[in-house]
Amino acid sequence: MSPTDLAVQQQQARSGAQRVVNDFSIQVATVNGSGSQTANMVLLRSILLMGVPVSGKNMFPSNIAGLPTWYTIRASKRGYIARKKEVDFLVAMNAETAKEDVLTLEPGAAVVYDEPLKLSALRNDLVFYPVPFDTLVKPVCPDAKLRRLVKNMIYPGILAKLLGIDLALMEKALGKQLGKKAKAVVLNAAALKAGFDYAEANFTKQAPYSLEAMNETAGKILIEGNQAAAIGCMMAGVTVVAWYPITPSSSLCESLIGYMKKYRVDKDGKATFAVVQAEDEIASLGMVIGASWAGARAMTATAGPGISLMGEFAGLAYYAETPAVIFDVQRVGPSTGLPTRTAQGDLLQIAFLSHGDTKHLMLIPCSVEECYTMAQDAFELAEQFQTPVFVMMDLDLGMNNWMADGFKYPTAPINRGKLLTKAKLAEIGEWGRYKDVDGDGIAYRTIPGDGLPASFTRGSGHNAKGQYSERPDDYVENMDRLNRKFATARRFVPKPVVQTNPKAKVGFVGYGTSHFAIEESRDQLREETKVETSYFRLRAYPFTDDLAAFVDAHERVYVIEQNRDAQLLQLMKLELTPDRQKKLQSVLHYNGLPIDARSITDEVLAREGFDVAKKTATRMSAGTAGGE
Repeated sequence: MSPTDLAVQQQQARSGAQRVVNDFSIQVATVNGSGSQTANMVLLRSILLMGVPVSGKNMFPSNIAGLPTWYTIRASKRGYIARKKEVDFLVAMNAETAKEDVLTLEPGAAVVYDEPLKLSALRNDLVFYPVPFDTLVKPVCPDAKLRRLVKNMIYPGILAKLLGIDLALMEKALGKQLGKKAKAVVLNAAALKAGFDYAEANFTKQAPYSLEAMNETAGKILIEGNQAAAIGCMMAGVTVVAWYPITPSSSLCESLIGYMKKYRVDKDGKATFAVVQAEDEIASLGMVIGASWAGARAMTATAGPGISLMGEFAGLAYYAETPAVIFDVQRVGPSTGLPTRTAQGDLLQIAFLSHGDTKHLMLIPCSVEECYTMAQDAFELAEQFQTPVFVMMDLDLGMNNWMADGFKYPTAPINRGKLLTKAKLAEIGEWGRYKDVDGDGIAYRTIPGDGLPASFTRGSGHNAKGQYSERPDDYVENMDRLNRKFATARRFVPKPVVQTNPKAKVGFVGYGTSHFAIEESRDQLREETKVETSYFRLRAYPFTDDLAAFVDAHERVYVIEQNRDAQLLQLMKLELTPDRQKKLQSVLHYNGLPIDARSITDEVLAREGFDVAKKTATRMSAGTAGGE
């Protein structure tokens, strides 16, 4: 079959011969600073209100307003929320990128576009819907200065008609988005109606994509990972926040400040917390360490460049054994890199951050629910093990809106770890700040002013009593104890989620936001090629013993990550035997976009000896882009 014949077949399959219901992606291409985010959120929330599982991902520039930005919404009746590689429905509002956006679409896709762009002349294998946005917005918004912003609310109205979204749901979503801004709600509701009415009067349905009500999102909320983590920090009892703004972590601390001002004040309205915007990331971690030493639960949030600056203080907290919680919302590096793109590129840096021998605990959430729960876990573990704990998020998780169940209020009491008491002091007799009493590598600590013995907290060489020492045996004893403490942590960090398939010769290992693409890829492999897989989702470092057992159970293990250098695989190799290492293969994704299932599937099929090009052609000609 020639490429032309294939394109024609696919167009026929996707343009009415087969309805595609609740299974497609929409990409909105606008310019940064044009107010499109409100329109996109109204569209996203409207689909959620229909009961259809949905996800939204924002790709925006890192510098000034006026540059291209894209927002992708995926509706999936099967609940898939990873990025979909293909764009099925394009809204083209940016003249600078419109031509390229249209030329990259697959045949049969639909395009809503600003009429003066004349995009329908570019191709004859797409469905085009030209809209005179400037004409429609004038009677809706007499204020010429506001039209640029209000104009964007027309395309959700157009899509409401073309896709089958009840306009009342859109108006409800609009009210939720704009809150108490009554004038803005009225103005934007009129723009929605103008778009809907224009589509009703001028367009006949040609594209196959439709939305129909489901009941899969009852009780779901939309929330960013940074917001969820902030709520978790507040629930954990954080009282000191020291930070320096950096994309994509800034909204975590900004959200936390807002929550704390509302919920962490005394009866007189005075704050029961302290927030300091430090002069840089180095100072912010120094403040966290000082506050933790004084007894506060303290944290900071940053991204890769900030982590690089924090190396010396991370080593101090590790060696002096002071709790600290650090959120790393990862972005693309090295150097400035791509500040507004997502990656999983900081694992190796953080695992051994600082000079000399260090090993740091990392928690790795995959969802906003885990951002909430692992934020609480991080404070517990930091105090239990008297060490820095890093929460490894990424831009995709931190700055995008995700569906989530409502968060549960924590009921377990806060665990401050091994704080020395008078009873414990009487039991052990002589106390030493760095003395291992219980064999788990964790010493007892005191807090200044608690009435118990005090000690110097040293970042230089010291013995078990905390006294300065350069004796070789003191140093070796201390480093061995720290290693013993790290080994103890294996039993307490969040355990992996393991899905074992007895039929599978192939295993997947993944972590973080790659999880959603991995789950979808496993379905693709099983349904399209009958390749069965097992799955090991890592949630923390150090690894547990389950990892070696998982590798033993499979002939090949694909380690899936969003970085170039296979950082998780390298960490795994440090702990696995040579025979186990031979089973490991990498599937890597590092272009800055969130990983998608099809990229994983095609890579694995190629490694497994399948003809990927033939499989792709068969899938496309059969019209399996997602019909009823």
